[in-house]
Amino acid sequence: MSDPVPGIDFPYTKWGISSMERHVDTGVVYTVHWTVTHFADGEQAGAYGSIGLEAPEEGAEFIPYADLTEETCCGWVCNHFGEEKCQEIIDALSAQIAEKLAPTKAAGIPWG
Repeated sequence: MSDPVPGIDFPYTKWGISSMERHVDTGVVYTVHWTVTHFADGEQAGAYGSIGLEAPEEGAEFIPYADLTEETCCGWVCNHFGEEKCQEIIDALSAQIAEKLAPTKAAGIPWG
């Protein structure tokens, strides 16, 4: 059963940015370290990773480093992966939660 949280519909997925690497002189971000956490049925599962970014082409829209938001940078991650890959990540996290709730594998020994 999902934990009641006002204003949040479950299942719920939260993408985030844990860190970014940039060139100090230009503010151009070249690596984004991302996280994703999926919540469902009172459980959660997460993943993390990094993506490399190309410098913006001349004349392309450029957002100064100080003006970047987590939402914008999460958009970079999802654009990098594409909608299908982002859904695959969420589906894998859903499968992890399902395994937590109804295990199909176990480890141990039968004697005490």
